[in-house]
Amino acid sequence: MKYLVSAEEMREYDSNTIEKIGIPACVLMERAALAAAETAEEHCGSLSGAKHVLVMAGTGNNGGDGLAMARLLSERGYRVEVWTVGDRHRASEQWRQQMGILGNYSVVCTDRPERQAYGVLVDALFGVGLSRAVEGVYGEAVEIFQSLEGWRLALDMPSGIDTDTGRVLGRAVKADATVTFGFCKRGLVLYPGCEYAGEVRIADIGIRERSFLGRKPSMYAYDESLRALLPGRDSGGNKGTFGKVLLAAGSVNMAGAAVLAARACYRTGAGMVKVVTCPENRAVLQQAVPEALLGVYGDLEAGMEWADVIAVGPGLGKGGEALACLEQAVRGSEKPLLVDADGLNLLSEQGELASVLAAQGEAGRAIVLTPHVGELARLLGCSIEDCKADLPAAASALAARLHAVVAAKDARTFICKTGREICVNLTGNNGMATAGSGDVLTGIIAALLAQGMDDFRAAAVGAYVHGTAGDRVAAQRGVYACMAGDMAEAAACVV
Repeated sequence: MKYLVSAEEMREYDSNTIEKIGIPACVLMERAALAAAETAEEHCGSLSGAKHVLVMAGTGNNGGDGLAMARLLSERGYRVEVWTVGDRHRASEQWRQQMGILGNYSVVCTDRPERQAYGVLVDALFGVGLSRAVEGVYGEAVEIFQSLEGWRLALDMPSGIDTDTGRVLGRAVKADATVTFGFCKRGLVLYPGCEYAGEVRIADIGIRERSFLGRKPSMYAYDESLRALLPGRDSGGNKGTFGKVLLAAGSVNMAGAAVLAARACYRTGAGMVKVVTCPENRAVLQQAVPEALLGVYGDLEAGMEWADVIAVGPGLGKGGEALACLEQAVRGSEKPLLVDADGLNLLSEQGELASVLAAQGEAGRAIVLTPHVGELARLLGCSIEDCKADLPAAASALAARLHAVVAAKDARTFICKTGREICVNLTGNNGMATAGSGDVLTGIIAALLAQGMDDFRAAAVGAYVHGTAGDRVAAQRGVYACMAGDMAEAAACVV
């Protein structure tokens, strides 16, 4: 598990480490500078003549990290310039201490870069906690910094990137690498901040889990082996042991959605899958997924009695039969329910049905919703722009309203449930933005639910499996050639 901390959380953990655990601030700063210096030296070791270093330092503690790094590199034989940006009279106490120490070393302090090219360009302007647009002298400094030639290393955060959201605040440094201290910051992995961070290294400077003092970060991502996350398999089990999924999917000329979801379901370990669809799709499904049981819309009630999990929506359409399927799946059962695609669009138009679903969720029914941003906006009755401005908040709002797990799909997928930390999926690539990709995710999550995973974990691990499968396909074929069918098959290789 990788913790993803906000600026406010990081400030709290930093304070806890200093004031309650007792590690002095100067020790933390020295460790940060050492980690940054080692990262710079690793880069310089691969280049000849890369001994010139420029440190762009603000006057806060991030700038103090940069000053300490400048001293360490100077001791190791590098020719270091420190370019101070900001009012020195308003500098932090730690910055003042580091500048006082730096006066005893052969470091050039300047108000403007003296060269056009450097081996390493160090961004120590703002760090964590920037909340305003970068403009004025700071905006000019970022522009100059970006115009210089050299390998760019950001300390903690690239200056100009919002720590919590990854948004660009006016102007921003585009780094080749970022060394961040203690824990990974959210803005380093969310878009577009991840595109400005370059390679991210997390440096242990002494701020660890004990610094939480009972208040864990509210966001995390999986980074462990998938095999460690998947449900166990009973060596003496049978097809019934590994779960039965009822999939209401596919309408006339939309058989592909049902095929993709059913294949992904089997490829992720489900023992049995029954597809309820329109009669016109039977021949296609019998040929494409001969392992699946088949039924027509009128068979839904019997299928729900048979199934362990019900999934509704992929390619279902919005006609009368589709609405009848959704209503029956909601009102006619208390078994785990996954709603996707057209099921979500229908739900957004059926206020009473949404209220029934919310009551079931509050009573304990496992419900998973997998909207993309447009579907999420319709369910919340707001604009797509409002959702994208803070997707975790929007997904959390829907999760609270319907007492459900919400996996909000975008460039990053956020899995939200009231009372749980938000899980962000960091796997996947832009090749997965293709027709049918969401149907594959539906099948994966349904299979994990059928194998006994709780609703939140099934959605979070399912997104991780889905993204990992997409990465495997992209590695083999390239992002331009990714297809949903390949992802469904690749799921078999990653689980």
